[in-house]
Amino acid sequence: MSRLDKMMAKTQGIRAAKDIPASEATPPAGPRTAVGTMAAWQAAQRRIEELEAQGASSVIVIEQIRPNPWQPRRVFKEDEIRKLAESIADVGLIQPVVVRRVQNLDTGFELVAGERRLRAHKLLAQIEIKAIIIDVPDEDMAAMALAENIDREDLSAYEIAIAVRNAESAFPNRKELAKSLGMQRSDLYRLMAFFQLPEFIRADLDINPSLLGRDAAEAIAAVLKRHGDNASEAVSRIWTRFKAGDIDQGKFAAAVEALITRGHTLRTDRDIKKLFIGKEQAGSITRDASALTVKIRTAAISPAKESRLRAFVQQLLTDPE
Repeated sequence: MSRLDKMMAKTQGIRAAKDIPASEATPPAGPRTAVGTMAAWQAAQRRIEELEAQGASSVIVIEQIRPNPWQPRRVFKEDEIRKLAESIADVGLIQPVVVRRVQNLDTGFELVAGERRLRAHKLLAQIEIKAIIIDVPDEDMAAMALAENIDREDLSAYEIAIAVRNAESAFPNRKELAKSLGMQRSDLYRLMAFFQLPEFIRADLDINPSLLGRDAAEAIAAVLKRHGDNASEAVSRIWTRFKAGDIDQGKFAAAVEALITRGHTLRTDRDIKKLFIGKEQAGSITRDASALTVKIRTAAISPAKESRLRAFVQQLLTDPE
């Protein structure tokens, strides 16, 4: 099936905007692509089509193909790969993968486009795969790898940041890199904030790239830059709370700042003072990095003393030093 036929099949039955009643109209969703990447996606798609038209069709042994080093996506959904494999098993591979021949490479070829199709073939234990062999320079590879993924599903900001960083070596400077990817240099530099984060955060993002957005990453990196080593422990503590769902990523940096401000509470262990009535424990006072907690057994204090305690604590908090 040609590209035109597939496009026509996808758009069959779609009504013109003027023919859709207002009652059926729905507001558009947020943009599917990252800021500044739409132009790059369109240009890369055209470039891929041009190269495919010029390339040579072949059948290649799968073991001879190594992954695209500029592949931005860190996580591939297994159920999608499985469904694609089932489709290929039923009707065969409609669109070949795209590869380039690489000199001085034992495997012989490098994947340009078609990561999902290649994975599906491996799932089916196929030995060979249909491919189009093209000639493409390094500087085009990153944009085309981004294009293939953005076309199908949103990439996380972290995955785009990895793709951008991996592509740096193919360009003389970041100005040319940003131009090739259709980004403002300011957007490119903001993505680089991910690589200023601690290793423990990066390790979690490698597993779940959508865990943290670009704005939050930039804010955390700014806090680390302002406070240096003093911020490391605070970021670690807040990250634990963030992963547990106790704090929103939009408030992450502010929480770190607040914790650093109370620097005397940044300790590796909790300080617990037990309270006794005679030899019987009646409660405790616990200080940790985030709170001072007073616990008293209900049976150990009368209603009158409880009222006095509440009034005392309120006065203590509001009185000047």
